[in-house]
Amino acid sequence: MFLNLHYVYNLHQKNGFTCMLLGEIFELVQLLFVIGFTVFLANCVDYDILFANKFVNHTDSSKVTLPDAFLPVDVCSARIRDNAFVIFVLTISGVFWLHRLLKFLYNVCCYWEIRSFYINALKMTMSELPYATWQEVQARIVEIQKEHQICIHKKELTELDIYHRILRFKNYMVAMVNKSLLPVRFQLPGLGESVFYTRGLKYNFELIFFWGPGSLFENEWSLKPEYKRGGNRLELADRLASRILWIGIANLLLCPVILVWQILYAFFSYTEVIKREPGSLGARCWSLYGRCYLRHFNELDHELMSRLSKGYKAASKYMNCFLSPLLTVVAKNVAFFAGSLLAVLIALTIYDEDVLAVEHVLSSITLLGVCITVCRSFIPDKHMVFCPEQLLRVILAHIHYMPDHWQGNAHRYETRDQFSQLFQYKAVFILEELISPVVTPIILIFCLRRKSLEIIDFFRNFTVEVIGVGDTCSFAQMDIRQHGHPAWMSEGKTEASIYQQAEDGKTELSLMHFAITNPQWQPSQETTHFISQLKEKVHREARGGPSDTHPLSLSESEPRSLIANVLVGPSTLNSVHFSADGSLTNHAAAGLGNGASALRSLSPSAAVFN
Repeated sequence: MFLNLHYVYNLHQKNGFTCMLLGEIFELVQLLFVIGFTVFLANCVDYDILFANKFVNHTDSSKVTLPDAFLPVDVCSARIRDNAFVIFVLTISGVFWLHRLLKFLYNVCCYWEIRSFYINALKMTMSELPYATWQEVQARIVEIQKEHQICIHKKELTELDIYHRILRFKNYMVAMVNKSLLPVRFQLPGLGESVFYTRGLKYNFELIFFWGPGSLFENEWSLKPEYKRGGNRLELADRLASRILWIGIANLLLCPVILVWQILYAFFSYTEVIKREPGSLGARCWSLYGRCYLRHFNELDHELMSRLSKGYKAASKYMNCFLSPLLTVVAKNVAFFAGSLLAVLIALTIYDEDVLAVEHVLSSITLLGVCITVCRSFIPDKHMVFCPEQLLRVILAHIHYMPDHWQGNAHRYETRDQFSQLFQYKAVFILEELISPVVTPIILIFCLRRKSLEIIDFFRNFTVEVIGVGDTCSFAQMDIRQHGHPAWMSEGKTEASIYQQAEDGKTELSLMHFAITNPQWQPSQETTHFISQLKEKVHREARGGPSDTHPLSLSESEPRSLIANVLVGPSTLNSVHFSADGSLTNHAAAGLGNGASALRSLSPSAAVFN
């Protein structure tokens, strides 16, 4: 029996079969609605009647109704048939919708089997699933493997095996971003270094590498044998480059359709939100690149989002420290003038509601309200205290990764600009998604294609076969000796070359995160020894005792949020705690983020915030 643990995890995250089914159905209906409604608006509405530019055949006393602006069915259908672009869009959309329908039917069959697995094997009903943690589900899977051998190639499943099977492809993506293999960073004239990584570009990467026609994997768990051998690497690189070229050309040909879809979807999705909360465009979110860069190896989606959500408030406060004084002055005055005009219009409306019937009065009220809200987003809170260094420490406690040169430079605009690549404006996110259909084929054809040989070498060098799991990224093994970094407490324990080392201490941080998240996990003896040594070091630093591994110079101004109050737990590290800086949070935080932040603070090259 082959159990697709990816479906098991997804069904848990989607809160059961019924919620999953409704979500998938509404996605299909939403696609039909967007296409159908747009075609209707473009071809079946007489806008001259709607805007009162011409009269209908009514008596003067009759009011114009919405149906009066609808064209007759025969006229509407004729306009659609005569429009070649509309026919092309409908054809492409129809093919795509049928593909989604077939995928939906396949998913329903798969999820129905997973539903039966939950009920019959794990003894969990669908009504219980939304309230059960993934750790509970995982523990039952580990136990049921011992009794029923759901994985026929291995007697016992470990927590790491389960994570590997769920995150096989995502671990590869995290590793490729960590090793700067994917072309997502660009030097733009006048803008400096910029990051471009959208859902469309990510989809194409995964299509090329993992599951598309001619991809590197022959199925969900096995890399094609020829990619494991080094003898024909040049031929495979040429083949991959050719495939990337054709996929790039396909993206270029479909660019008009995808671009129209992106614009329509953004319009229908965000217009109401912008009208209700104009300041939402000035809010920030973790970028898609940020979520991949900050992700640990073997970190599930809900674990990542929980960790980043905890750092959201501090990240927003940090970015708000850099509001331009010049923009603030301009925004205050623009808000004053717009507010004055709005006040007069509101007063006139209260005095006589017929004012609303005057042309463009209602539009003016709406636009002035939006203008005032946008201006307020550039005006800082007068009670805000400028403390970027402390805020950056609190952010570090949750995101765990940041370049060493940010230390002591939190107040500089260069640091702020680099952090904005991870934590971008919502408006920037929307804009990047809108232009993605145009930029994606350019990146594929001119940037990714030239990296074909490096990609082939990466998959050959960093793929290992694990019994009961299949082929997986070797970085996800979290092997300190193979992929550890000497600067991250792995000196003398790692044999990795620079090419094999994970950057930014990702191997060590991922190992600690996984050990804290899965306290029942039993790693190898060497890994257990490394974790024990780390625990002892954290314990010595917490007590202020001497350290024989690396001399850490902690200044007197170093806040207790990183290391001074670390409480060492059992050997599995599931009780590592530290207290956040009292001036910012005033409470002790515990769990996986804190332990990993403590490890990050122990890096010899990144230990001190002066």
